Formats: sequence, C-alpha cells, structure tokens
Amino acid sequence: MTVSEVADLTQRVVSNVEKVIIGKRSVVLLAWAAYLSEGHILLEDVPGVAKTMLARALARSVGCSFKRLQCTPDLLPSDVTGVSVFNQKSGEFEFRPGPIFAQTLLVDEINRATPRTQSALLEAMAERRVSVDGQTYVLKPPFLVIATQNPIDQEGTFPLPEAQLDRFLVRLSLGYPSLEEEAQMLARLQRSHPIEEIRAVASAEEVLAAQAAVREVYVDEKVRHYILEIVHASRHHEDVLLGASPRASLALYRMAQAQAALQGREFVLPDDVKRLAQPVLAHRIILKPESRLRKRTTTSVVQELVTDARVPITDQQRAMAHDWFDR
Repeated sequence: MTVSEVADLTQRVVSNVEKVIIGKRSVVLLAWAAYLSEGHILLEDVPGVAKTMLARALARSVGCSFKRLQCTPDLLPSDVTGVSVFNQKSGEFEFRPGPIFAQTLLVDEINRATPRTQSALLEAMAERRVSVDGQTYVLKPPFLVIATQNPIDQEGTFPLPEAQLDRFLVRLSLGYPSLEEEAQMLARLQRSHPIEEIRAVASAEEVLAAQAAVREVYVDEKVRHYILEIVHASRHHEDVLLGASPRASLALYRMAQAQAALQGREFVLPDDVKRLAQPVLAHRIILKPESRLRKRTTTSVVQELVTDARVPITDQQRAMAHDWFDR
C-alpha cells in the first residue's frame, strides 16, 4: 500500500466515524494515526462526551472482531484473559479465551479495575500475546486497546501506574461540543443512534497493509534528532520528577510517520512532531510535588519543551519551498 492509498483509507474511515462523532475530526485523526502506528489509545475526559462512542465507531469502521470490557472493582484478571474449564467428557481442561482475544478491545472506565486486573492487560498491550496457565497465546493482528477513564470522579478508582500509562501511545480528550455541533447531535439522535448504522469501510488486511506502509515513511536524521532533543529535555526539566522514556521517543517517531502518511506524504516534517508532542508525551511525564502545588501541568511543560527545542530545516522542506515559489 502506498501513502496515497493510506490517505484514501483515512478519508473513508474518518468520514464513517464522523457519522457518529460530530466536530472532533482532529481527535478522530489522532486516534486513527495511533491505530496505524500499532499503538493503544487512552481516552480521558468527563462523562457524556462520547468517549465510548468514538471507540465503538472506530471499531465498527474496521472489519475486525470487537469486545467491550466494563471495568468494576470486582473484575478479575481471568475475566480479561480467559480461564481453563474442566471438561468432564474429555477429562481435560479446556481454555476459554477472554475478551482480550478480540482484535479491538474497548476497556471502559479502566481506572475502576483493581491494579491486579489492570496488570492483566500489560503483556497483551506490549507484546501482543497472553500467558495463561503456563501457555502463551499470540493475539491476532491488528490488535488495538482503547481505554476510557474519567479524570474528575476519583472515588472508588485505582489510578493507572506509570508502567500502564506508558503502554498507551497517546492520551486524547474530546472536550465539549460547540452549541451548533450539539444541536446537530440532537437532530441526529431524534429517532435512533447513528452508531447502529455504522458499517465496516476497511478490512483487517487493509489496516495491516497501512501499518506496514507507515513504517516505510522516511524520517530525516535531523527530524530524528529533533524528537530525541524534546524527549531528552523532559528528563532534565526543573519541574519534572520523571521524564519521558525511550518508549516515548519511539511513540513520537511512529506517530509522526503515521501523521505524514495520513496526509499522503512520504516523509516526516518537524511540524508533525510539534503537533503530536502533547498527546504522545504529556501522560508520560511526572511532575515534582512542589511544581504541582504551583499549578504546573504536564501540558504546559511539554509546550515549553517544544518551544525551546531548535526546529530543523530538512531537505524535503527546502524542496517544498522551491516548488511553492516555482508556482
């Protein structure tokens, strides 16, 4: 698959999702870019802003198996991975796979599950496999976890540890719709929910081909150094207790490749990195306690990191500038 075909596929999927999600194209594009980057998505926002609907619409747009896991404090790890059941007829134990064996898994309100249950997702998210009763099962690609959580109501919740947060490629927030967008939403929902009419517009094979095409997008050495400069600066910032990990460098690299492919470009621009720094890095940084008391946020720190980093000029940018002046 070429990058132009990736751009065409993106248009189909995004248009399909927008039948349900109104006015949030930038978030939908970021979620799709994360999918093509072979990463996982954390949707963090207040209740009622269509976090679950976005996950369901994206899953329905791709012809892959889909399962939903509603997290509660009494959810067990075996409810996620599956369990071995004794078959009296055969006299042997048979493994019954859990919802994690779906190609797209929606983990709703993930922070309401206990740490023990949350840890059942770690191996699958990092290595695309599950170990149960001494057996290892490889998950069918493409595998995607979309988790949602409410950052406001903390009663009865278990905050995600850093090891878990670092497994999510991006953290996204939808936000409230505008008055006009909400009016349009009410009109669409008058008789039935449009999520029921969503049909697959892409196959699993197309997604896998698009993921392979994204990995072939060219990243100039100057852009790679730009990524590393931002990530390494997070480890030495005066307000940061724990900076972004090497996994963050790879995540920003992959997302920049996907961003370029979504726009039909065969190369990454520094602007792609600047645009993606917030959703990729903000949830991977831990601030010092005194910085939090001063109302500092990871969002403002990442903005400083991007502002302070020297933006390179690549040969591709020069070629684009020459083409523009020639016109």
